[in-house]
Amino acid sequence: MTTARTIGPFEIEKQLGIGGMGIVYLAKYVKTGKHVALKVLTPALSADDASVRPSERQKALKRFEREMEILQKLRHDNIVRYYGGGSLRGQHFYAMEVMTGGTVERLLRKKGRLPWEQVIDFGLQISRGLEHAHRAGVIHRDLKPANLFLTKDGRLKLGDFGIARDLQATALTAAGSTVGTYAYMAPEQITGRAPISSKTDLYALGCVMYQMLTGHTPFEGKSMGEIFTAHLTLEPKRVTADAIDCPIWLESVVMKLLSKDPDDRYYDALAVQAALQEVFERVARAESVVHQAVGGGPTATAATVVAPAERTELQRLVGRRRRRKKRAVPAYERLWFLFAVLAVLVGGVAWATWPLSERQLFERADALMATNDPNQWRTAREKFLEPLLERFPDGPYAARAREHIDEIEIDKLSGRVRNLVQINREARSEAERLLAAAWRDEQRRDRIAALAQYRGLIELLKDREKDRHAVALARRRVEAIQNLATSEGADWHTLVNDKLRQAEELDASGQRIKADAIWSSIVTLYDGNREFERQVEYARARRMGQDVAPFD
Repeated sequence: MTTARTIGPFEIEKQLGIGGMGIVYLAKYVKTGKHVALKVLTPALSADDASVRPSERQKALKRFEREMEILQKLRHDNIVRYYGGGSLRGQHFYAMEVMTGGTVERLLRKKGRLPWEQVIDFGLQISRGLEHAHRAGVIHRDLKPANLFLTKDGRLKLGDFGIARDLQATALTAAGSTVGTYAYMAPEQITGRAPISSKTDLYALGCVMYQMLTGHTPFEGKSMGEIFTAHLTLEPKRVTADAIDCPIWLESVVMKLLSKDPDDRYYDALAVQAALQEVFERVARAESVVHQAVGGGPTATAATVVAPAERTELQRLVGRRRRRKKRAVPAYERLWFLFAVLAVLVGGVAWATWPLSERQLFERADALMATNDPNQWRTAREKFLEPLLERFPDGPYAARAREHIDEIEIDKLSGRVRNLVQINREARSEAERLLAAAWRDEQRRDRIAALAQYRGLIELLKDREKDRHAVALARRRVEAIQNLATSEGADWHTLVNDKLRQAEELDASGQRIKADAIWSSIVTLYDGNREFERQVEYARARRMGQDVAPFD
């Protein structure tokens, strides 16, 4: 009987894929019997193989470790789940969620192209995953059908971050084309003239959605040079040329994603989600009008102007309905239906596009804000709060709308500061730098230093309108830390006492300035607080150079 191969706590069952840097296995976690996808750094790069230079081995190991660090930050329903990793006897590995539904690439190979409704659903799921990754400071850089995995119930998940993009290449569907990833590369990825950003992933998303709708990528060729030249200089053929059933509004979303200039694409993945949701809504409105007319429902008229693009799309929908009914309906009745449909279209579009009142705008925004979901908050801002303030700047709901927008800005700033600390980015302003410094103190559980940092920021920037969100965030963190102190009770006293002992150690080792900073912080933070009266008196005395009995 052959003994199963094991790597750490995992028992290998079979190989799933292989690339230049790593091998992916289907494995079982022995302790629970749970199946995982186990990625293992190629043995030659893990061990002391004479055929691999030490510098190459070190570089590969750093990339592997960096990929694990990236995956640790990503926890989202539309991103393949990371379980953990490590090394054993020189073998480096990590475990991921095993995906049993194949990939979008395999689905396209089987079906050729997908219904536009499914493309929107997939586009929304990809956008949600990208939004989460981008908020964590992670750019995928290799979005393509082979890296979009499916569960058995149809959920889509982004995978292959970092070095995993070196695994299996994607083959194009056109005969004689074997270019692969090049088919999804944004112009700035090719030229290097603009920095890689979240909008680079949005361009790749446009390429993927184009392929799902038409059955082929926007640009094809027999060489890397042909593909690159097309990405840089050519406009893709309209989606509706190959997918006549595709709504023009969805085509517009895809074409905007494929803009050569990153600034001409959507602002972020959340904006893409809003655009795709709007396609569903606009098609639903148009289809409901056609269904009503064809079914003999009541009609209405209204004096309004229909946008040319909407009129064209609605007429196309009407045309399809009329062709389906042609054999069953007499000629004179078809003419009657034509006029009825046109009347309903005018009235229906007028009703559907009638602007919301100030109260309606606020109520819809307020409901989204109540979810505490940042993605919903952004939708509330773009679709309801900003239009409300633009149309009703002095209305009764304007002040509360501005409060909601402030809440969104504070949340965005908080996320930015956390990213600064996590990925060690340079701050864009002095306010961000100060907040990041305080947050680092919090992460080190040095709450006294954090309080001093936050309070110093508040005092320094409280009169600067441009930094009001930073001041508001600092005040919230001060309140949170103080509430924590109250709830922890004796533990907080222990923390303050430990800081006083630390100050004595610093002073004894000749680091008087650092010691004085701790004493000053305690005096500033707790002067007037009876619970810490003894600690404040001690710290004040030490600042003045007095010799007092050691604090215990």
